[in-house]
Amino acid sequence: MQEALSWGWVETQATLTAEVWQSCAALPAAIGPMYSPVEQRRRELAYDEALANVEGEAKRQPRSRLERLAAQDRVTSAFARFSSAALDLKEDAVELLTNDFLPVGTRLARWARRFDQGLSREDIIQANRNAWTACGLQPLLGERIELTPSILGYSLLYPYTDNFLDRTDVAGEEKRRFSQRFRQRLEGEPVCARDAREAALWALVELIERQYARASYAQVYDGLLAIHRAQEESIAQMDGDYAESELLRMSCTKGGSSVLADAAMARGWLGETESRFAFEWGVLLQLGDDLQDVREDLERGSATLFSRVAALGMPLDGLTKQLFAFSDRVAERMDALEHGSAMLKELLRTSWRSLIVGAVAGSRQFFSSEFVAETEQRSPFRFDFLRKRRKRLLSRRGLYNTLFEAFLEASEDDDLEQRLPVPALTVV
Repeated sequence: MQEALSWGWVETQATLTAEVWQSCAALPAAIGPMYSPVEQRRRELAYDEALANVEGEAKRQPRSRLERLAAQDRVTSAFARFSSAALDLKEDAVELLTNDFLPVGTRLARWARRFDQGLSREDIIQANRNAWTACGLQPLLGERIELTPSILGYSLLYPYTDNFLDRTDVAGEEKRRFSQRFRQRLEGEPVCARDAREAALWALVELIERQYARASYAQVYDGLLAIHRAQEESIAQMDGDYAESELLRMSCTKGGSSVLADAAMARGWLGETESRFAFEWGVLLQLGDDLQDVREDLERGSATLFSRVAALGMPLDGLTKQLFAFSDRVAERMDALEHGSAMLKELLRTSWRSLIVGAVAGSRQFFSSEFVAETEQRSPFRFDFLRKRRKRLLSRRGLYNTLFEAFLEASEDDDLEQRLPVPALTVV
């Protein structure tokens, strides 16, 4: 019998994960390999070569269908060369990224654009991040990597809800009414959509229901209701003075519930070891995002473990070392899973370290100079190089939007429409 992933389970797991987090404060962290300045410059040359290739494709402004498909192939090849030369990825890892994960992203983008042309590129990228997490879980659960109706539906839910709940021109009472109606729909009640946003959300839930019948896959809907409740609670982080323990609990429930739902979408049911790993992975990603967003959280008054310490004028060195150690603990739990190749597990472990190193590179003012210098040696690229390239990418959004549109072109053998039909949107 499957274990119920109720809110009580989530609260218990949040407490257990918080204990793991606290235990990591005194643990050494394996931050990863070291790179000499010469090695970093060699990788930066590969980065710039790939960047030049990508920008060259965008400047071509492919107009015909054949030109757009050819641009896709050339950009994918450039990414493969970059991954090998700059990131030292082996051939099997590069093939996994280019043949499995990249197609998930392009297919989601194509479907999303047909579903709602009003979705922005940023909305689709946000949905893709979640879809890649869910698809990363599939082989760890014994499934093949594939964009399924439930992964698609779940990944697109939150651009709609986040955009609405983040609006400052909408009263709190209206947000609460919407949240209540959304909960009722997640519980399976026959709620009629009142506007286009609700119609889209209801249709996305329907995608999940088509794949997983409520009577047979209770954990799927437990997961959806858990992340919904956790997101409602997280709104409170925008105001109020919370103790460190309460901030940690909210981060655990929100992050853990999010990837717990991803795992449920990936297979439909979870064992005890699998559900605990998914929850801890979610907490790791949430804390990594909080570290990345510390500057923005300070500006808007959103309290997290990291923004709270930064607001006191204290360096984030200790918390970040703790996060490295916590990522090691999550990796140990991942290694205990019976499915998933050693290559995939190492790729995920590397991505977690890169998330943290990248956060340090982007927010150096919140760390001691000694910690920044130490962490920079663990990066394939120098931090100044990353800062300059990030500024360049931000200044050329229009150029990259041309390439984004080119990737929406589907090949003739892509049966996306047959596998993932677009549901009708109905507003009462």
